Amino acid sequence: MTRLHAFSAPGRFWRGNLHTHSTRSDGVLSPEEVCRRYMAEGYDFLALTDHFVGLWGYPIVDTVPMRTNRFTTILGAELHSGAMANGELWHILAVGLPADFAPSNTPHFDPVADQETGAEIAARAVAAGAFVAIAHPQWSGLTLADARSITAAHAVEVYNHGCAVGCDRPDGFAIADLLLTEGRDLTMIATDDAHFSEPDHFGGWVMVKAEENTPEALLASLKAGTFYSSQGPALHDVRIEGKHVVVESSAVAAVILQGAGTGARAVHGHSMTRTEVPVDRLNTSPWLRVTVVDAAGRKAWSNPVRR
Repeated sequence: MTRLHAFSAPGRFWRGNLHTHSTRSDGVLSPEEVCRRYMAEGYDFLALTDHFVGLWGYPIVDTVPMRTNRFTTILGAELHSGAMANGELWHILAVGLPADFAPSNTPHFDPVADQETGAEIAARAVAAGAFVAIAHPQWSGLTLADARSITAAHAVEVYNHGCAVGCDRPDGFAIADLLLTEGRDLTMIATDDAHFSEPDHFGGWVMVKAEENTPEALLASLKAGTFYSSQGPALHDVRIEGKHVVVESSAVAAVILQGAGTGARAVHGHSMTRTEVPVDRLNTSPWLRVTVVDAAGRKAWSNPVRR
């Protein structure tokens, strides 16, 4: 039997959002009010990730004063440097940056000469201790070649609620699945990318397994892949038992197993809380992952596991 790490590791699950903006860049609420709202909605932690651009003074917002005995924050930023294949600036999510992370040469939202590439700034953020994700691939118009270049990333942002609400381009699964099939070890995160200028908040989050709700423990678990992502449903266990994947969850209407290429298998039903999905259509896939869908259409996603 193989149990996914998020369900075998010690600790409990903590709910958090990893992609958020405030008035320190292009959001409409102050950092204090953003943190207050996430805490009021029952979140355990938040990363405020304002745009790391000269236009706003390269902010890494100090959210330490917003921490309480039940709510914590992780310092971070959305990094921008270099051009993608479409000529637009890279968006790299970096959670867990040091407050003195050196600014890039990014005066505004257009690429300029002599600035770091996306791959270089991502690698610099990882070296500084951050958890790094390729942000909103579909919204960015990311090509597979673009994504391949970011070799230091821990994760792909596979669901972005702001992009879902604002332009119906929320997805990063195609890019993530192709990179997994090429042998990359990556995890998958769901986020809000909240600006609070439209209903772009409280729609996608990560559930991180850790023994403490502290920035250090949460970051270690994020880097280890000890989490899952959700829009609502809860995952309690995902394990491979022989020729089946067993999924224990809150009540759902579908459990879908995905692998490389066309490999997929789904089980549909009513109020399912323990579901066995055959792996017969994924036998040649080197990896697999699970999606559950509840009766309202909300989803949760496991991280991929290699076989």
